[in-house]
Amino acid sequence: MINDFIFLNPAALTMLWIPAAVAVAGVYGLTRSRRIMAKLMAADCDGEKTARTRGTDVFARKVTGLVLISSALILIIIGAARPSWNSTETIVSKKGRDVVFVIDVSRSMLAEDLYPNRLGRARLAVLDALSVMDGDRVGLVAFAGSSVVKCPLTIDYSFFRMAVEDLSPDAVSIGGSMIGDALRKTVEDVLAGGSGGYRDIILITDGEDQDSYPLEAAEMLGELDIRLIAIGLGDENEGRRIPVTDKNGNKVFVTHEGQEVWSRLDADTLRKMTSATPGGRYLNVSTGTFDMAEIYSSLIKTREARFIEEETSIDYEEDFQYFLLPAMILVLYYIFISFAYPQKQKRRRK
Repeated sequence: MINDFIFLNPAALTMLWIPAAVAVAGVYGLTRSRRIMAKLMAADCDGEKTARTRGTDVFARKVTGLVLISSALILIIIGAARPSWNSTETIVSKKGRDVVFVIDVSRSMLAEDLYPNRLGRARLAVLDALSVMDGDRVGLVAFAGSSVVKCPLTIDYSFFRMAVEDLSPDAVSIGGSMIGDALRKTVEDVLAGGSGGYRDIILITDGEDQDSYPLEAAEMLGELDIRLIAIGLGDENEGRRIPVTDKNGNKVFVTHEGQEVWSRLDADTLRKMTSATPGGRYLNVSTGTFDMAEIYSSLIKTREARFIEEETSIDYEEDFQYFLLPAMILVLYYIFISFAYPQKQKRRRK
């Protein structure tokens, strides 16, 4: 018994105007040609009976061809709409972890010791990891001298992507670099109420901090059973100047008290921070390359996941072939009566 009949691609049905237009144009053409043929036969009475017989035969084939083509088009369009029925429901349990990316958007992240710069490289890396996030709830916090939640925990990866693509130093209102404050805000505003042992923070920064007590913040993460993975970007030795654009549109470098500021990666602080959390890891990228998708797969997807939600999956029996097969038969028959049958009749007359 058929139940729950639906079209999985109902937009295809809007093309039904095509066979309707073909039918209207065909009827108009047949009517016009029949009138012309009638006038010709009326003007020439010799062989009128034979001409009328042949004319009727041709007209009948054209009518049949029009019906066949119009019907075939209707069946093809219905098949393209993916007719389906007999639905079955399956409840799928989704499991994953809660993962928050905490990304430094301070001006020091504009240093160009990575391509296109530290922040640009961080942004591209997180976008690369989208392909392996399936099942996890992900969030995004941007920080400099203040912190802002750009994306709460979600499985809407399209929204998360837009939030990442929008990252820039303008994402926060206060300049500076307060790593400790960013971690505390992440716990309070994003990870609050979550389950211990299933939460991760991925911190992407050059490690420079302005007395926000990042080590104490990391120890707090450890007490809450939240793992910290830190990815350090930037030259650890010489460092790089920080390019900005002046009011005239020229590229200049950040200065402090008349001296150009050189930004360096503080790897030591980041190492100490990650060691304070269960299973914490520090990845020293420096000025090299890194594959965020691989890092995510090896450090996040291999960890134990928790139940997040149940999702009902509805499956249908899809039988578009019941419409496409008859359409093919009609097209083949149309080809036969249009080409093969007239040739056969010619040979008989000879």
